[in-house]
Amino acid sequence: MNNDDNQGRERDVRERIVSLMQATEQARKQQITGEELQKLKAAASRLDEMLKAAEDADLQALRGAAARLDQLLADIGKGKDVTGDFKRQPDWHNRDE
Repeated sequence: MNNDDNQGRERDVRERIVSLMQATEQARKQQITGEELQKLKAAASRLDEMLKAAEDADLQALRGAAARLDQLLADIGKGKDVTGDFKRQPDWHNRDE
């Protein structure tokens, strides 16, 4: 998954949240209480943490894949037979990392 996809999904989630908040605000037409505001801020904070954790996990997966590719290319450059690496991972081409 690339960074543009992550940013696009994060933007979509944020836009959806804003849309829901605006719809709720229009429906209620009353001031929210301090308690409700605190709950919303806490929920937004948790959402930000979840999005950051997902982004970090995706970044780690990409770094791992890049490291494996670098090693594979280095082995190929040294003339090593790397076909065994693929035989040990029969579904390497179908994985979503």
